[in-house]
Amino acid sequence: MKQALDNFTGRVTMYRLVTLALSIVAAAAVGFSLFQLATDPPANPPLPFTPAELLGNLAVALGATILSSRMFALLLRTRPHTESSIITGLILFFLFWPSLDPRDLTTLALAGVLATASKYFIAWRGRHILNPAAAGATLVAVLQLGGSVWWVATGALLPFVLIGAFLILYRTGRLAMGAVFALVALAILTVRLTSGGQDVGDAFITSVTSYPVLFFAGFMLSEPLTMAPRRWQQLAIAALVGALFTVPFTFGPIYLSFEFALVIGNGIAFVAGQRRGIRLTYLGSRQVTPTAWEFRFSPKRPLRFRPGQWLEFTLPHTAQDSRGTRRIFSIASAPGNDVAVALRMPERTSSFKRSLLELEPGVALRATSVGGDFLLPRDTSAPVLLIAGGIGITPFLSQLVHDRASGIDRDVVLVYEVTSLDELAFVEELALERVLLIAPVAPPHLPDAWRWIGAGPVTPELLEQQVADVRQRRAFVSGSPLRVNRARAALRRVGVRRIAVDAFSGY
Repeated sequence: MKQALDNFTGRVTMYRLVTLALSIVAAAAVGFSLFQLATDPPANPPLPFTPAELLGNLAVALGATILSSRMFALLLRTRPHTESSIITGLILFFLFWPSLDPRDLTTLALAGVLATASKYFIAWRGRHILNPAAAGATLVAVLQLGGSVWWVATGALLPFVLIGAFLILYRTGRLAMGAVFALVALAILTVRLTSGGQDVGDAFITSVTSYPVLFFAGFMLSEPLTMAPRRWQQLAIAALVGALFTVPFTFGPIYLSFEFALVIGNGIAFVAGQRRGIRLTYLGSRQVTPTAWEFRFSPKRPLRFRPGQWLEFTLPHTAQDSRGTRRIFSIASAPGNDVAVALRMPERTSSFKRSLLELEPGVALRATSVGGDFLLPRDTSAPVLLIAGGIGITPFLSQLVHDRASGIDRDVVLVYEVTSLDELAFVEELALERVLLIAPVAPPHLPDAWRWIGAGPVTPELLEQQVADVRQRRAFVSGSPLRVNRARAALRRVGVRRIAVDAFSGY
């Protein structure tokens, strides 16, 4: 099941997955409305809106966000991110009451324009701070021009919202964050409703079906550009936003709405994370295996990161495919002057990767954020086992080169699995490390510290035979979802309990 989920969600970027999930929920809403229209006599409607109201509001929300994005991009001489605008428009569609009244449509359109404006003007050094849909809805409320109603919170749409939210949180590795938010919010809502006279079961069902807890967790809280970089920060903010989500509070024209709770969380995440845009100059590339390339960049300002973290790039280009213009890559270099990433370049690759290969040295690029928790223990005396599959070697390269340059003597065993000897990358950089190589055949030459241990794959028997103290080591696994899942299962079977993973999904 896990492998099937990885394959399914990995076929598209996170942005495209969110777009598809929101579109399915919107189609379900229109479908319910059409069914109600065709029922004779009319039954109790699951949604009290006509198809015209739903489609009209959808057109206004999308039109406002897409057109304003193009307008602001033209004004500021930058490129619009159309898919991001579509996502914002779809979310706003579910927040404001569907109506064909010109005043309501104007409020919705204004929310879309303000949401888009927040990306460009509520920003710090090129990096926007607030979730656009939450910002737009909050600004409309503060200006007393209308308010959101979150009509998506209904039992009829709950199955579609639940599946979409799960897939998004799974794809982004944020299931724990979504669960923390949902548990805090649902617990407080259930207590509040119980104190108002409902029994516990009815109160919980009402909290799930009549409040947008799941929609909020899956489609808004998980927005990547406004998220804190570290996992513990994300969980803490999720708990705080979950509490604020349930608190009725009014101060003058400002009231603590669902979207305002997220705005507060975004502000805290901004303080905790990268507080400026990341500008890079492309230096060049080199082919490290027949199917992998390394790309090197020079940051305009020193880039702060910890070895093992990732960097999200933005690369606008023409004829982009379904994977979009943003991509996350593990950093392959140690902290220092230049920044390197390494990635697979299969024969049939994405438009993003093709455009990356076509870059000329000197081109300016922008990265949006640094983050991740795939970090070796701060206690350098703790023994670790690293298992890399193919290009999954990149975060370990950053960590091990940094340790050696810093004079850190860590007890490390690196198991490096490749499908052919041609796919061995960074042998020279890792020549001094203790490496157990898994490859179809024994290489004719290996560094003195390396040893070929067979054709693989990683199995419990191989781990117990080759790493005598495997149970005493903390394990870190990096590579494709298939290799990560297989290695993690083998580690658990031999009794290793502390396992961190970095699955390169969607590449």
